[in-house]
Parts: sequence; C-alpha cells; structure tokens
Amino acid sequence: MTSVINGTNLIKGETGDWEVVIGLEVHAQVISNAKLFSGASTLFGAEPNTQVSFVDAAFPGMLPVINEHCVEQAVRTGLGLKAQINLFSVFDRKNYFYADLPSGYQISQFQQPIVGKGEIVLDMPDGTSRTVGVTRLHLEMDAGKSVHDLHPSRTYVDLNRSGVALMEIVSEPDMRTSEEAAAYVRKLRAILRYLGTCDGNMEEGSMRCDVNVSVRRPGEPYGTRTETKNVNSIRYVQMAIDYEVQRQIEVIEGGGTIVQETRLWDTTKFVTRSMRSKEEAHDYRYFPDPDLLPLELEQSWVDAIKATLPELPDDKKARFISDYKLSNYDAGVLVAERASADFYETVAKGRDPKLSANWTMGELFGALNKQGKGIEQSPVSAENLGGLIDLISDDTISGRIAKDVFAEMVATGKPAAVIVEEKGLRQVTDTGAIDSAIDGVLAANPDKVAEYKGGKEKLFGFFVGQVMKQTQGKANPAMVNEILTRKLNG
Repeated sequence: MTSVINGTNLIKGETGDWEVVIGLEVHAQVISNAKLFSGASTLFGAEPNTQVSFVDAAFPGMLPVINEHCVEQAVRTGLGLKAQINLFSVFDRKNYFYADLPSGYQISQFQQPIVGKGEIVLDMPDGTSRTVGVTRLHLEMDAGKSVHDLHPSRTYVDLNRSGVALMEIVSEPDMRTSEEAAAYVRKLRAILRYLGTCDGNMEEGSMRCDVNVSVRRPGEPYGTRTETKNVNSIRYVQMAIDYEVQRQIEVIEGGGTIVQETRLWDTTKFVTRSMRSKEEAHDYRYFPDPDLLPLELEQSWVDAIKATLPELPDDKKARFISDYKLSNYDAGVLVAERASADFYETVAKGRDPKLSANWTMGELFGALNKQGKGIEQSPVSAENLGGLIDLISDDTISGRIAKDVFAEMVATGKPAAVIVEEKGLRQVTDTGAIDSAIDGVLAANPDKVAEYKGGKEKLFGFFVGQVMKQTQGKANPAMVNEILTRKLNG
C-alpha cells in the first residue's frame, strides 16, 4: 500500500520512496464561428452531420484554406502564456486510420509549431506558487466523433466536430502531484477564458486533457510513462493520476514493468484501463501538408495582437493585493474567473474593499452555488450588492439584518434600499429608543442583573440578545453594547 510522505512530494511504497512525474497535454477548442480549414459552423449541439463541409468530409479534390481568426487566437493564447511566438510554422499531416477521420490523416503541427516555450504559474491551496513550463502550443484540426451507444452492434459517426480548430498545449513534465496537475488545468482554463480563446467547458468537450504519468526513485531518470486520454474534468484528472500512480508502483514493486501505452479513464469504475500501445511520432508518418503553405507571420501583426491582451489573472491578482489590500487567498478566489473579478471591482468601487470581498465571496457565491448558477446569471447585480454594502456602511441596517435583506434580493431581484423601506428594516440608531428597550429588558430580568453584578459577566450576551429581540434586530449593535455596558456597570 502506498502513502504520501508528509512535507514532501514523495510517495512511500512497500519497498521505498517514489517520485511522481506528470505532464499534461490539453486540447482546447478555439473560439471561432468557422472551422480551421473550412467555413462550416462550429456551433455546439447541432444535429449530427449537419455542420460538415466537403473539406471536413474529405471529398476528393477539396483543398483546406486556413482560418486567419484561428491563427490569431493561437497567437493570442501564446502571448498569454508568455511564450515564444514562431513567425514561421508548418502544418503537417499526421497519418492514422479511424472511422471518424475520413481523410485518413489529421492536419496538425509537429516540428515547427506556431508557439514555443512558455510558462504557467500555479496557485497552490497552501498559498505557495510554482512555475510549470509549457513546451509548445500547436494548431490542429479535430477528428469526428464515434458514437457507440446508439446500436448494440453498430458504431455511428458524427462529423460535426471534424475540422474544428484545436490548440494542443503541452506542458513540461514539471508537476509532481495530482494537486499540482489540477491547479495547472484550473489556471490554464482561467487564462484561456480571460483571453477569450477557449470557453474551457470540459463537459461539452471544448477542453480535454491527456494525462502523462510515470514514477521513479528520487534522483533516478524518468520512468516509463502512460498516457490517459481525453479526461474531461479537473476532478477526474486528479483521480486518474492518483489511480495510475498507485497502479504503477504496485506493478513495479511486484516485479513487473510498466508498458508505454495509451489508457482510458473509466468514469464508472474510476480506474484507468489499457486502450492501445503508445504510438511514437514515426508511427504517424508526419510530413508537411502539400496543400498548405508554411505559415509566415509579421512581427507587427503579433505586436498588434499583444496590444489588445486583457489584464490576465496573475497581474490582476497582484493588483488586487496591492490596491485593495486583499489577502493572497481572497485575491486568488476573486480572479479565478474574469466575470467574478469584474463583478467584485464594480462592487468595491468607492467602498470598503474587504467588506466588498466578504459579501461577494461569502453570501453571493454561497447563493450562486445553491442555485447552481455562474456569476453571469446572478440574481443580484454588482450595483445592487454595492447598494446593500452602502446601507451597512452608513448604519441604515445592521450586518445581521443585511443578510435577511440579501436573501430577499436573491428571491426578488429588488434593490436593497427598496426592500429596507418596504419591510421597515431601518436600523434603530435613536439612543432614546435603545435606552428605553434596554431599561425594559433590565426591569424584566432583575435576577439576571443581580447575577451579572455578582460576577457572572457571560450574561452580557443574554442582555444583548433580549434587546435585539425587543427591537426586532433593528437596534444598532454598537450602541446597544455601549449603553448596556454603561447601565450594567454604572
């Protein structure tokens, strides 16, 4: 049985310690209305085989024509990954035969990709960060889809996806735990979404992950790796890695050897299983596509794209920490999605940034999680949440009443000020009214007053609670505490 050694990235096996080596290949579907080499639509969810051009179906004599927007999206992504942009790149034919690949080859890039080395900074749960290298990003066309569950003995082929533009983003083997791999996918997805180059929707297949895993003794050369294909959720990426690490260590410690192979993640049994022996580059017989000229870019064109890049997660996080004095954790949560960061900045404008962060991450995110909604579908707008915070800040309502008001805002969509007026929830700040309520509570509980004065100071909370009850929670808590203290200790 294996176990993690605390304080290290090592795994303790039956025969000693092991180090895990992880590299990821992420296939990200380019946001584009048309496919990489044809004008066919890329809209998700269409009827099978209704978005297929003659090029996608590999009719004889059909020639691919490069989609400039897809090239721009790849360059934009490369710049977002702080990567080298190659002004000269080549499209190759990657040859293999499968029913959903009618041409018998995939147009991809191999030795001369459009984007070279870059990096991604991981934000770990313990507040630390580390950098993972990106080896390359290349453009390629997607294959079609084989559907095996519509007939007991037949496979159906849907070519809607055939020819859709993909960016394959390949990491260096720099990760050592499944948690780091999950952080990598999360960060990469955030960058792609900020850039607007991929929607990162793993459930719809627009972002898929191939997981390469090997184990070795600390300090030894890399072991034999396996590749688990097309993992479509961050949770499954972690589970597939953890399972594969356990399996490989048990095989080696049992006297066996790891076979370099392609495996599949079984989402019902939560295991990896063998699919086929791992292909090498020579198995695909790569050669430059004779129908496509090399792709040559002007540096001025790349510079113009760079000038349009948005503020990316790392820079935004640093600014939130610097300008809003947020903690590393709070800033990281808020910038994880561009929509959340924009929402927060609207709320925080001219207001207490910490209070704004607490309400955004606490009440709002909690309500959205309950409803299964993203922040884009929030029933409470950023302006209305800001209005609620204004009412807390100017003592119109207390923090406790504000939670009730917020619940009503979620249910009705009404602004906080309207709800406060309709329900008569304004905070009582009239010292005479609070004085009167306190006098009533003290007169009704002489025994408790005597106990308090006899040293039972914990009863102070009881008196506060009774006063708040008398005022239906509307009394200003600070005033209640101040006046109570004076009356009880006077």
